[in-house]
Amino acid sequence: MSVAPASVPPEVAQAWLEPFLEYLALERRYSAYTVRNYRQAFVDFHRWLEGAGLAGRPYDALTARDARDFVIEAQRRFDRRTLHNHVSGLRAFYKYWQRQGRLQRCPFVAVPLPKLEKRLPKFLTEAQMVQLLQGPQRLLENGAIDPFTAWRDRLVMELLYGGGLRVSELTGLTYGAIDEAQGVARVLGKGRKERVCPLGRVAMAVLVRWRTDFARATGREDPVVVNAEHQRLPVRDVQRLLKRYLALAGLPMDLTPHKLRHSYATHLLNAGADLRLVQELLGHVSLSTTQVYTHVSAARLKAVYDKAHPRA
Repeated sequence: MSVAPASVPPEVAQAWLEPFLEYLALERRYSAYTVRNYRQAFVDFHRWLEGAGLAGRPYDALTARDARDFVIEAQRRFDRRTLHNHVSGLRAFYKYWQRQGRLQRCPFVAVPLPKLEKRLPKFLTEAQMVQLLQGPQRLLENGAIDPFTAWRDRLVMELLYGGGLRVSELTGLTYGAIDEAQGVARVLGKGRKERVCPLGRVAMAVLVRWRTDFARATGREDPVVVNAEHQRLPVRDVQRLLKRYLALAGLPMDLTPHKLRHSYATHLLNAGADLRLVQELLGHVSLSTTQVYTHVSAARLKAVYDKAHPRA
C-alpha cells in the first residue's frame, strides 16, 4: 500500500497521483529520477493550491492564470531547472488524465516552459574509461571483493559503456533479449520504444564469462545483472557500485551511470560516427537531443586546435 506524500491527502494521492506515477514507471518506463521529480511537482502544486484556497476546486476548473500564479510563486523558491521539471510534470499529469477522460483541459498549456541554459553533458575520456573499467579486476587481485562481485560489476560497467544503455535498460535486461551470435541486445527504452544495441566485443566476452561461471538462472526471462541473492539488481545498487570505482580511479564522484552513456555517445562521435546512427543507437526520438554531443566533440576539437596550431 502506497503512502500519500506530505501535503497530499491520501484520497487525492490514491485517486489522482498514484495511477499517474504508475503509468510513468510501468508503461512509459520513465526513470525513477523522473518519476520522483514529477511526484514532487504534484506535491508542490497541491501545497500551493491549499495556500491559495483552491484545493477543493476540480483540476480542470483551474485557469491559465492560476497556473501562471503558481509558476510566479514557484520562481521564488526553485531554480530554473526545477521549475522547468515541475511545469513538464504537471503538463504530463493533465495530459494523462485527459486521455483517461477525467479531465477536459490543461491550464499549463498556456504556460511557457522556463528556458534552460544548455549544459554540455559530462563524460569521461577514453583513458579515464579504461581506468574505471579496470577497477573490479584491481579489487579482485587485492582480495577486496570476490570473483562474483568483480565480474558482475565489470559486466555492469561494460554494458553501460559498451552498449550505451540507460541504467533502467540495464537492470531490465534479460537473457532472452540478447543475441550472442550477433553481439546485440534488444532493449525497451523510454516510451516503450524497442531498439537494437550492439554491445561490443569486450562486453560480450564479459557477458559470456559471467553467464558460464556465475549466473544461476539463464532462461529467457531471467535478469542478466543480479545481486548476491541472484535477484534483479536494483538501480540504486548500480549507482552505489559505480561510486566505488569512481573513488578507486580518483574520478569525479558526481558522475552517474548515465554519464557512461554520455561517454559512449561522445566517443562514437569523436571517432567519426554518423550523427543519425548515434541517434538510433541511443534511442533518441529527436535528433536535437543527440546533437548536444556534437558540441562536446566540437569543444574537444577546439581545445586540441588551440593547443597545437601555431595560429590559434
